[in-house]
Formats: sequence, structure tokens, C-alpha cells
Amino acid sequence: MDQETNKREWQLLEKVALASVQEQRKARRWGIFFKGLTFLYLFVVLAFLVPDSEQLPGEVGYKGKHTAVVMVKGLIMDEEAASAHTVVQGMRKAFENKNSQAVMLVINSPGGSPVHAGYIYDEIVRLREKYPDKKVYAVIEDLGASAAYYLASAADEIYADKASLVGSIGVISASFGFVDAMDKLGIERRVITAGENKAFMDPYMELKEEDRVFWEKSLAVIHEQFIDLVKKGRGDRLAEHDKLFSGLIWSGEQALDLGLVDGLGSPGQVARGVIGFEETVDYSVQPHPLDRLIKQLGMSAGTAVARYLSVNSNVPTIQ
Repeated sequence: MDQETNKREWQLLEKVALASVQEQRKARRWGIFFKGLTFLYLFVVLAFLVPDSEQLPGEVGYKGKHTAVVMVKGLIMDEEAASAHTVVQGMRKAFENKNSQAVMLVINSPGGSPVHAGYIYDEIVRLREKYPDKKVYAVIEDLGASAAYYLASAADEIYADKASLVGSIGVISASFGFVDAMDKLGIERRVITAGENKAFMDPYMELKEEDRVFWEKSLAVIHEQFIDLVKKGRGDRLAEHDKLFSGLIWSGEQALDLGLVDGLGSPGQVARGVIGFEETVDYSVQPHPLDRLIKQLGMSAGTAVARYLSVNSNVPTIQ
């Protein structure tokens, strides 16, 4: 009897313990559910409260006469802070404000897309013609290379620090070849195309000589476009130098001697000493508050990695 009683007691204790574990699991599930529901509610409320567009601080900024500033920071390409869309939008607002006396592009960029740089260049030219009384000044901070210098050359004047890196007037297209690695690993590449050149520059296939020659000619065309626009923007200020358009990058002091820049100075010095209006207002397009929130939560990291891995590295960039 004692053994039977002990057995029943242990079974009862086991049931009580299992019931307790199940209750704890249910409590955790409900806790997670309600926490998720609360976060979703707050996120939806925030979506209704924040503005439904990108913000242009210059629209509600300083009301007196001032120097309008538009930042060109980072890569000049789609979905970046310095994409043509954001830079052009800021420039238009800067020109439209009657109190802005000049527009200053503050540049710190290694380059990027020739398409985006060309779009910004053309818009600078258009806005200069539409508002002939407002000059455009490009001020290079640490770096104003390739696509960054491309668009800067459309400005009335360019300034840089003596140690800034300026120029790099060239075009590059870089990728990798994995053919030998695939052979060693025993990996077979299977690609089916309609059109003899559809697999052009495929990194998993041998690079054909005719493809290399064709691509070099295409890059040369873009390079000539780059050179022509720099010459058009800088005119006779450019010095005669056989390496000027070779892709080399120069210090600000060297760039001054070569006519790539008009003077040495920081954004503050240019606003104060050249333009004559020390008060500045930033017209740069700011990210949507929700975008900033998502980035702060770390949710943009996966997107950035995925975008980087999916980029076709054969797309030419002027950097």
C-alpha cells in the first residue's frame, strides 16, 4: 500500500509540475503577444503623427538673407542620401527662397553613378540660368572625387581645403572572375540565353576578348562625356596637364594649381568671406522620421547587406 500511495503521490506531483510549466508557457506566449501588439500600436500611431513626406528644413528655417546649403554626402547613386533626387530637390528649394543669396553645395563624396551626377550637373546649369542673380559654390571637404567632382564642375566656383582630395576624372568598372575557383570546386555553370551577348561580362564565365574591348570603348565614351562637361564648366581655368583627366586624384593645393578649384577654404569661410552671408540654412532633404526610426532599431542592416550583395558590379561608376 505504501508503494502504491507513493506512486500516486509522485504522479500527482508530476501532473502539478507539468501544469505549472504549461501555465508558464502560456503566460510567456501571451506576454509576447501583448508586447508585439503594443509595439505595433505605437508604430501605427507614430506613422500617423509624423509628416508624410521628406523634410526640407530650409522651408521653415532662418527668414533673413542667408547662404543656402545643400549637402552632397556619401555615394551619389539611387537610394543614397546623395542621390540625384534628394540633391536636386534641396537645390530647387534653395533657389526658390527669395532670402537665399547664393547656393553652396557642401561635398564629401568618393563618387558614384554618372547618371545621377549628370542629372545634378544639368539641374545646376538649369537653375543658374533660371536664377541668374544667384551663384552656385561647390565646397569640397575631405573628398570630392569622380562623380562628386563631375557635378561640382557645374558650379560658378569651387573651393576645397588644402588637404582635400579632388579630381579623379575617370571611369571604372570592376568585378571578379570565378572560373578557376569553380573548376577546383567542381561547380558547373548553367546559363541559357536568347541573344549571343546576353551573358556579357558574366563573372562565372571566361572573359572574352571582344567583350573586354567593347566594354572599354563604352567606358571611354562615358569618360569623354565627363571630360567635356568638366571643360565646359571650368573653361580656361583648367591648366594644361597631360595627367589631368587620367583618373589621378590631387590634393586641394595641387588642384588649385591645376585650375580644378578656384580657392582654398571651408564652407564657413566661403559663406563669410566669398559669398558675404555668414548665416547659413540647410536645405538638404532629410530622411523620413520612420526611416530614421527603422535604422536606429537596426532593421536596415539586412537590407543594406542584401543590396550590396545583389549589386551588379559591372555597372560603371565614376569613382
